[in-house]
Amino acid sequence: MRRINLAVIGTGRMGSVHVRNIARLIPEAHLAAICDIRLEVAQAVAEECGVGRVEQDYHVLLADPSIEAVLIATSTPTHAFIIQDAARAGKHIFCEKPLALDLREIDEALAEVEKAGVKLQVGFNRRFDKSFRKVRDLVASGELGRPCILRITNRDPDFPAMEFLRVSGGMFLDMTIHDFDMARFLVGEVDEVYAAGGVLIEPMLHEFGDVDTNIVTLKFANGAVGAIDNSRKAVYGYDQRLEVFCANGTAMAENEAETTLKKGDREGFHTACPPYFFMQRYAPCYVDEVRQFIECVREDKPTPTTGQDGRAAVVLGYAAGKSLRENRPVKISEIG
Repeated sequence: MRRINLAVIGTGRMGSVHVRNIARLIPEAHLAAICDIRLEVAQAVAEECGVGRVEQDYHVLLADPSIEAVLIATSTPTHAFIIQDAARAGKHIFCEKPLALDLREIDEALAEVEKAGVKLQVGFNRRFDKSFRKVRDLVASGELGRPCILRITNRDPDFPAMEFLRVSGGMFLDMTIHDFDMARFLVGEVDEVYAAGGVLIEPMLHEFGDVDTNIVTLKFANGAVGAIDNSRKAVYGYDQRLEVFCANGTAMAENEAETTLKKGDREGFHTACPPYFFMQRYAPCYVDEVRQFIECVREDKPTPTTGQDGRAAVVLGYAAGKSLRENRPVKISEIG
């Protein structure tokens, strides 16, 4: 089996996860180099994972003909122009979500990818969750009849750092974007959204116009309807559930827990909490998504998520934001 020479650009929280996974769990890839503008951060990750080459400027990696693909895990404002540079250099690209916060930048990046004929996969890790995928496969098989109602619950256990939230693009483009992608993945294209939400937990969010609680209702092109509920703080753990109710039955994925133990005593029944952190809950997904990307590069197959998937989720995020501000349903066609 031919190994693909891969470089990771960005070694922060998500980048370091990918570096560890590639170095330890994905033998199909050869981790040729890692890069970060904070050289000392990249050097520490390289030492931990046994990576022999560290760079501060990603252009050096793009100029190396032996590197076939790059994984971009830098801050969101840098994604689009690094994608363009990588495409022009002929590198296949895995990029963390979102592709960008500006649709014009996304379109320019996707145009360069198409022009170069390289592959682009977007890091929508939840598509690789074994339970969510089984729900999707069951619905797609037609066994349960046409989809009628989608329900997604996505609640974080606690707030990210305020410094991150200030530049994240807001709840819809940082957090709910995963749910928008899952909605399309499970049921199909969305025609209209209506969002309601507010600041109910953390008053500091008022400073930059974000919310910590929301519900988004969806109307799909196939006639189905859906509802997404989000909270930035669920004190009991990382709450990840979904259901697709169909004409002839339903398919549900419940929370995972460390154990299935149920203890009963005088105070009632007790079960384990869900995992506290998304890194724990989706750890296998981060491995599988990169493994499939490597396979697509090696075997010249279409990637399981595409640049158009990345764009569509951002469009839905913009539509939800517009709906919240204007207190009305918003057609996706209004965004573009």
